Amino acid sequence: MNTHLHLHPDVRTALQNGEPVVALESTIVAHGMPYPANLETARQLEFLVREGGATPATIAVANGQMHIGCSADMLESLASEEGVWKVSRRDLPMALAQKVLGATTVSGTLIGADLAGISVFATGGIGGVHRGVSETWDISADIPEMARARVAVVSAGAKSILDLPKTLEALETSGVSVLGYQTDEFPAFFVRESGLTLPHRCDNASQVARAMQAKWDLELAGGFLVANPIPEEHAADPSLVQTAIEAGLEAARSAGIKGKQLTPYLLQFINEVTEGASLKANRKLLEHNVALGTAIAVEYARLKKAS
Repeated sequence: MNTHLHLHPDVRTALQNGEPVVALESTIVAHGMPYPANLETARQLEFLVREGGATPATIAVANGQMHIGCSADMLESLASEEGVWKVSRRDLPMALAQKVLGATTVSGTLIGADLAGISVFATGGIGGVHRGVSETWDISADIPEMARARVAVVSAGAKSILDLPKTLEALETSGVSVLGYQTDEFPAFFVRESGLTLPHRCDNASQVARAMQAKWDLELAGGFLVANPIPEEHAADPSLVQTAIEAGLEAARSAGIKGKQLTPYLLQFINEVTEGASLKANRKLLEHNVALGTAIAVEYARLKKAS
C-alpha cells in the first residue's frame, strides 16, 4: 500500500471483503456550504450510505496522506477550519508534501477512489466546460479524470453554470459513458431538464452495475457518469436559476473571479439570489444521488461476488 494513502479501518475491511463502498467528496464539506449546514450534510450522507447497506468513504487530504474515509474529528475540521485547501490532481502533490488539510474536488476524489479500488462515487454535480471557453479555456479537470478512473460517478448531471452542450461533447470525446437514470434528458443540477438528449438510459441500479461490469471486464479505461435528475418536488425554477447564473457570471467578471474560485462563488451568489432555495435543493439532490450511488454499489458488489 502506498504510504501516501490511508484507508479508514471500516473502508479497508469492506474492500478486503468485497463489500460495497461509496466514495464521497470533501469539497462539499469545506467549500460547498456554510457551517454548520456542511457538517450536517456530510454526516447525513454518510448515514444514508450505511442505511443503504454500504460503507461510506469521504475522501480528503491531511498530514501528508490521502485519507480514504474520514474520522468524525476530520469531518469537523474540514467543515469548520479556515484555509482548507481545495485539492484536484494538480494540487495533490503539494498538498501531500506540505501536509496541509485539504478537501478533494470531484477530480481529486476520483483519484483517491480509483487508487483504493472503490467503484462508485456519489456527488452533487460534476464540473465541465465553462461558458466563454473560447476565451478562457476553462475546462474542469473532472472530465479527464473520469476518462482515467474506473469509477461510476452519480450526479445530478453537470452544474447549470456550465456550457452543457460543450460539456456533453467533451465527455463523449473523452470516452466517458453517460447514462441517464430514469431519464432520456441530461439534468442540469438544480433543474431536471436541459433540452439535451442522452444516448443511453438505465432504469434501475442493476442495469448500471451490469454496464460497469461489461466495460471493465473488457479492460476499457475510464468510468461512467450516471446522470440522476433532482427529485421534481425539490427542483428549482429554470428561469430563476438562469437569471441568477447570468447575474453571477457578470458579477464574477467584474470582480476578476475565475478558475477554481468561480464555481463556489457562483453557487454562493445563486443561493443568495434565491434566498436559500438553491442550498436546500443542493442538499436534497446530494441525498438523492447518494441513495442511488449506494444502490449501485450494492448491486455491483453482488455481481462481482457472483462472477
